[in-house]
Amino acid sequence: MNQICATLESRPTKSADNIVPSSDTPDFVLVQEAYDRWAPTYDQSPNPLLHLEERELGSFIPKLRGKRVLDLACGTGRWLEKLSSQGTDVGVGVDFSAAMLRVAESKAAIRGRLVRADCQSLPFEASTFDFVVCSFAIGHIRDLAMLARELGRVARTGADILTSDLHPEAYEKGWRTGFRDSRGAIEIDTWARSAEEIAGCFYCAGFECLTHISLRFAEPERPIFDRAGKSNLFTAASKVPAILVSHFRLASPDRVSRSEQ
Repeated sequence: MNQICATLESRPTKSADNIVPSSDTPDFVLVQEAYDRWAPTYDQSPNPLLHLEERELGSFIPKLRGKRVLDLACGTGRWLEKLSSQGTDVGVGVDFSAAMLRVAESKAAIRGRLVRADCQSLPFEASTFDFVVCSFAIGHIRDLAMLARELGRVARTGADILTSDLHPEAYEKGWRTGFRDSRGAIEIDTWARSAEEIAGCFYCAGFECLTHISLRFAEPERPIFDRAGKSNLFTAASKVPAILVSHFRLASPDRVSRSEQ
């Protein structure tokens, strides 16, 4: 679940891959149904949020050669495909949408490394992964504390966790997760999460917060607006924090034990 369509000026998007306000009212759809419907067109067009995330998130990714990597809520396997090219020992993608996973399975680099499962109940042994990326999914998880605890279980001590999601300030401005298909405009069930709320849930699960960073559109994203015929929206959109990135590390058992005393 890693592609977002922002809606500007509190209006729904016209398409799944560009920030294009429209006059129609979107249907409100629950997460699994929405992503099952989105799967056939999910990878087809550029998205400025994905472009921004991909060009910035790389600086937070550690060396992965020989590491065990989890792409949590992997969708069509966008990040798993990228990370698997870095010499990982094991790379696994998990998602709840069977339709998204069918698209991911068509990609040779990650075929056979995909699991359908609830992100809050992962089918892995404790202390399995050295690195986890969770891209544009935090806002779709109702019980974030449960997700953080489950990651604390399957991650190894010292493991890095990177999360990204629509920024809460963008949400306040009316941006939403959504797309358009042949049946009309869709808005996906989402909860806006502050940096403090996310950090609190992960801290209670044994993680240290290394950083939060807000990402904004810049010149590399301008051509995507231009191709969508929405050049006039770029300046306003670039002033809004678009993505919240959080970097956590699973603390040693000693730190967790002390925090519980």
